Amino acid sequence: MKLLFLSTSVGSLGSGLGGGVELTLKNIALAMMHRGHQVRVVAPSGSVLAGIPLTEITGNLQIPAQTQNRKAPICLPDNSVLANMWEYARQVQNDYDLILNFAYDWLPFYLTPFFSRPVAHLVSMASVTAAMDRIIQQTIARFPVQVAFHSRAQAATFGLADSCRCLGNAIDLCEYQFCKNPTPNLAWIGRIAPEKALEDAVAAAQISGISLRIFGKLQDRDYWEKICRDYPNAPMEYVGFLPTHELQQQLRQCRALVMTPRWVEAFGNVAIEALACGVPVIAYRRGGPAEIVRDGETGFLVEPDSVTGLVEAIKRLNEIDRDSCRRQAEEEYSLWAMGDRTEAWFRDILGIGIE
Repeated sequence: MKLLFLSTSVGSLGSGLGGGVELTLKNIALAMMHRGHQVRVVAPSGSVLAGIPLTEITGNLQIPAQTQNRKAPICLPDNSVLANMWEYARQVQNDYDLILNFAYDWLPFYLTPFFSRPVAHLVSMASVTAAMDRIIQQTIARFPVQVAFHSRAQAATFGLADSCRCLGNAIDLCEYQFCKNPTPNLAWIGRIAPEKALEDAVAAAQISGISLRIFGKLQDRDYWEKICRDYPNAPMEYVGFLPTHELQQQLRQCRALVMTPRWVEAFGNVAIEALACGVPVIAYRRGGPAEIVRDGETGFLVEPDSVTGLVEAIKRLNEIDRDSCRRQAEEEYSLWAMGDRTEAWFRDILGIGIE
């Protein structure tokens, strides 16, 4: 197959502004290329994507959906990179068999019926705005095979839990090295923004007296500074936003990953990154992570928004076998497994069988 992937329009690939979408796009592209399919990625200018054909498009970035309220109107900035990316796709569509959209934005869904080539959508977030809910539901009603989600919890936020395709996610396991004997440190990974509720992990670290190492894009500086003011004595260290190779070197040495999202995570790439390193995951029983963590075996699921629950789970980390964590990643989240699921989806869209 000849595949054209259109990236998120909220930031260039490699910037961290796209969150988990950046890693998802890269890994699906690699999985498809390993199977002999041709892939080209279209992304905002300044993007970096080693080893994968890339077309960079200029223009102004889109406002991230998670920063808007539910009734926010649909809008495009002047000289929108999103509009420019999709105009490019329209011009070259006949060179490809299928177009895959990674942007959580109204415009690509709206444009779907106007393209002569099928446009597939991998929805990257749970329900955030009413406008997105409506256009996703309308697209599924007209093109039911062409929309997929990462988890059933995510799909449920659109009222589609029982009538959708869920692909999960994957990582390149070769990039993640197992660590049997970690340091006492905890880890937290994500965009530093209110919906990620970093303050809960900081509070748990302060109560437990265990150092928390924080990795990720500092997206909301006012929010970060408030956490620092509210928890001046917490044993925490902001390490920064690191590329995968450097991140896994440090993550694998941590005793556990703590996930504290205030919203419904569509999946939770950082959970499977941790498992691949043998790192147990402590997460709220909410969204995608609740479908990843095997409670009591590869981590612990606790009551959402309960700092007490996080503290109690931290006390039980000695019960988790780190080898089990790595095994789960190998069984469920390899590029090969994701490639099987994604290729089957593409073949269903195109109406072709396995040769």
